[in-house]
Amino acid sequence: MTRFVEVADRVYVLRHPVLDVNVTLVVGDGHALLVDTLSTDAQAGELAGEVRRLTAYPLILVNTHHHYDHCYGNARLAAPGGPIWAHEAAARQLREHGTRWQREAYGEWVRRDPEFAAAVAAVTIVPPNHTVRHSSTVDVGGRAVELRHYGRGHTEGDLVVRVPDADVVAAGDLVEEGGPPDFTDGYPLEWPDTLAALLAQLSDATVVVPGHGVLVDAAFVRAQHADLSALDWLIREGHLDRADEEKVAARSPFGSDASRHAVRRGYAELAGLV
Repeated sequence: MTRFVEVADRVYVLRHPVLDVNVTLVVGDGHALLVDTLSTDAQAGELAGEVRRLTAYPLILVNTHHHYDHCYGNARLAAPGGPIWAHEAAARQLREHGTRWQREAYGEWVRRDPEFAAAVAAVTIVPPNHTVRHSSTVDVGGRAVELRHYGRGHTEGDLVVRVPDADVVAAGDLVEEGGPPDFTDGYPLEWPDTLAALLAQLSDATVVVPGHGVLVDAAFVRAQHADLSALDWLIREGHLDRADEEKVAARSPFGSDASRHAVRRGYAELAGLV
């Protein structure tokens, strides 16, 4: 397990080696807030130990979205009945379809890493008990932390966490540095507008914590927005021309492999199927 690094006043980021996931910790006076909880009980237990190196305060949890690598540690990290925040769509996904997502995660990993797959399958899924539709503000020991849904992008329930007094934004997988954006559950025709709304809140000095990879800034987010916008138009033009999905994906700024799901999902969006 790696250690937390302070990136602003009492705001810390831990970059976990498995899947290169980022976890953000905000410490106030008497309370702390943890953004995302990793994939398994063991990972969450190690994460709890790293949190306790920095603070013994009670934790408020936030899940940026419903994917297993960002929220399956809830059971290990939440106090009984303790607050877990997420967008209402993410909470619904975990509450109503959590076992299906768990089976899919197991199937994704069972051949590559059976031990990890088994650990994911053994998790008790704990859905969020506090939800956000558009925005909420959480008092973290005297620090106002904003939770905001700017729109659909990586998933239908992406939640961004902003710490105004430190100018830090934890963007979840709406912003990806460790690899190309993941469109498996994405909305490629809406993602550019969602990022544009987020960009309007960023200063040139804002520290942006992506879902995976190294910390970035507003310039990086602008560049990713430009690439997502280019892909958006490729999908729209391809659908209008009834172009083969593979040919459209081959022209994507993110490459064919990363963009197959994007084109498929985009065509489905235009057909009113998602």
